[in-house]
Amino acid sequence: MSDEPYHVARTFASLDLISHGRAGWNVVTSWSEAEALNFNRDHQLDYATRYERAGEFVDVVKGLWDSWDADAFLYDKMSGQFYDERKLHVLHHQGKYFSVRGPLNVAPALQRHPVIVQAGASPDGRELAAATADVVYCLPDTLEAARAYYVDVKGRMATYGREPDDPKILPGLRPTVGRTTAEAHVKFNTLQALLHPLVALSTLASTLDLSGSPLDGPGPLDRQGPQELRSISERLRARVCRDQPTIRQLSQQVAGMGSGCNVIGTAEEIANVMQAWFEQGACDGFNITPPYLPGGCVDFVNRVIPVFQERGLFRTDYEGTTLREHLGLKPAVSRYARASGQPTAE
Repeated sequence: MSDEPYHVARTFASLDLISHGRAGWNVVTSWSEAEALNFNRDHQLDYATRYERAGEFVDVVKGLWDSWDADAFLYDKMSGQFYDERKLHVLHHQGKYFSVRGPLNVAPALQRHPVIVQAGASPDGRELAAATADVVYCLPDTLEAARAYYVDVKGRMATYGREPDDPKILPGLRPTVGRTTAEAHVKFNTLQALLHPLVALSTLASTLDLSGSPLDGPGPLDRQGPQELRSISERLRARVCRDQPTIRQLSQQVAGMGSGCNVIGTAEEIANVMQAWFEQGACDGFNITPPYLPGGCVDFVNRVIPVFQERGLFRTDYEGTTLREHLGLKPAVSRYARASGQPTAE
């Protein structure tokens, strides 16, 4: 909300150049009233408008990233020619929410398009992810929910002229790793015991209406949280239906475990779960969210990754230099090269 598409396009193109092709943009639709009040609005935009506006926003940014062909800049001192004018593209965008002429005053990003990440959970969010995202982040907590999400989002791709493999769907996974299963559970319980009850309750109350509910009574099933967080509250109500936790238990789970998949066990046990999700069509990989840092990340890298390498499921060395290559994404192609049908190495 605070920036215009031109600002975002320029910022991330610059970051991509500075980082040698390692930049990514997490596209998030602003939702809180507090945020609106800080950026020249009396009220937040309604749900549908936010997503419609976001779709146009991303399209404009990508159009600006395509302002220059990869070989547009000649830097020819002898002739005095700085760039080839034929390889400059002015966007001339006139849309419902934005009017942007272009071109972008930054050289082409090394990745052409820095990696676009989007967390699409609601139907509108899934449409935005299918239309725009290179990486889709999601928070299913069961294999069945992950498979249903995967099939749904991949099935939306054809509408936007995209192949099912164009985006990578990476569910959130929180691993608690131990040398033995018992050690992993001790570690998990120790971390959970550190949670202050009021912190846990405030975290849950931000997504579910808890007013008038006893702390050790059943979790609420009949009350919505904020409309802006509908997908999160729906997932929590599904967990209440399935596991029947008390509000105290649910708050501890949400504050200490997050909303995605939690796996507690040895490196082999955690790898087994992840491999099953991958091989059964529930994901293309994972977004690891360690329970604590840096130790949780160190445990995963030092213990779980070698298991995958031994199974031939994870690389032993980098296979490229850019973030897009590391994620196994196709090279981004300029809309102008695509429209002309000309081959491109971008």
